[in-house]
Amino acid sequence: MSEALIWLVAVPLAGALLALLLPRFAFAVVIATGVATTLAAGLLVYGVGTAGTLHYAIGGWSAGLGIALRADGLSALLVTMSSLVLVAGSVYARSYFHREADQARFWPLWLLLWTALNALLLAGDLFNLYVTLELLGLSAVTLTALGGSAEALRAALRYLMVGLLGSMMFLAGVSLIYAGYGTLDMAMLARTVQAGPLTGTALVLMTGGLLLKSALFPLHFWLPPAHASAPAPVSAVLSALVVKAAFYLVLRLWLDVFAGAVTPAGADLLGLLGAGAVLWGSWRALRAERLKLLAAYSTVAQLGYLFMFFPLLQALPPGAARDLAVGGVILLALTHGFAKAGLFLAIGIIQQRSGHDTIRELDGTAQRLPATTFAIALGGMALVGLPPSGAFLGKWQLLAGAIATGQWLWVAVTVAGSLLAAAYTFRVLGHAFGHQAYPGRPVTIAWEEWPALLLTATASIVLGLAGLPLWRLLEVGT
Repeated sequence: MSEALIWLVAVPLAGALLALLLPRFAFAVVIATGVATTLAAGLLVYGVGTAGTLHYAIGGWSAGLGIALRADGLSALLVTMSSLVLVAGSVYARSYFHREADQARFWPLWLLLWTALNALLLAGDLFNLYVTLELLGLSAVTLTALGGSAEALRAALRYLMVGLLGSMMFLAGVSLIYAGYGTLDMAMLARTVQAGPLTGTALVLMTGGLLLKSALFPLHFWLPPAHASAPAPVSAVLSALVVKAAFYLVLRLWLDVFAGAVTPAGADLLGLLGAGAVLWGSWRALRAERLKLLAAYSTVAQLGYLFMFFPLLQALPPGAARDLAVGGVILLALTHGFAKAGLFLAIGIIQQRSGHDTIRELDGTAQRLPATTFAIALGGMALVGLPPSGAFLGKWQLLAGAIATGQWLWVAVTVAGSLLAAAYTFRVLGHAFGHQAYPGRPVTIAWEEWPALLLTATASIVLGLAGLPLWRLLEVGT
């Protein structure tokens, strides 16, 4: 099963090259790539579930010398989510980009981003994390610029500058670790890293760079313009996967590699920044005038919940309660990824059919686009955290951990953020279910609406019902 690790990187990379060389057959290449990569992700989940953590040394080099790939329950779940979201986004993008010239530019970059994302999630050493993080950022910036407008180009340039600064900070931390320990293999470092000035400085640098890339409040200034001006399939992937990859690295560094060097004060700081993100992002989403801006600020808020878990994980002793908290944060991240991807695709349909995404002018959308409106409602249900969504289980573990450790601030922020999420969700639905007369035609679902429906249904129903198997898989290697 370990061969699935290399296929998850090699297949989308080969697909990107073929899409570049054969632009007339690019979509067929993308679909074949998506099917093969998703099957490889399924094999990876099965292999991790049955055999435990998987390793693959490219070229046969030993750890610390060559490129090492590694997959545990956490990385296997995120790779699978990425494959499903990217396949759905690919199907939708076929109808979104009408001109062949636009598709010829889009597909190679799309598959290159897919390659970088899988390589990042499966990387086993810090330097390869840096390389894949940089490749992911450059692919995302270029896709953002495909919006073509002056606003999109400005947003992409701002995104590029922030991304480069974050990468340089991460690389500086990696250099310090290599100077101090003589290795960048994460499994080796997890056994040898000790608290001290060098380790603390490296952790601060790497975490700071990743916080820039994850757009954690107050470093989120680049995210709303980038997500709001990018093409809808790109916005879906940026929100669901790209910023989530930066959070994944923070989680991996703090819980695995530098677990012995993390301090309660540092964890509390991340929690406070997360709380600020929840409140500020939710408030700005409630005040937004455009659907894409609402979804972008909602991303800022939802990321805040993930960082609020860090003080709990630091305070909870090893055992069942801490394992449940780890499962809660991952389930919340998965739910947000599926929900936000589906939400951005639904917004893209409204933009194309109505020519705008102004919230005040959505009157009658529920009658014209009932399936799309239903997808938005399902996505909002997951963002609020209503049962049986995966977010309900994730927020439940956040509240349980906060109560168990006496950290009542996170309880108040979670309740307030959920109420604000309900408010901006019902605001959108209230305008969509306007007073425009029903045209009297039968309700139909266009094929480009299915990806948004399936993604939001996964977030609001499937993940909540499949919570126990996911928790068991997360126990492998975490």
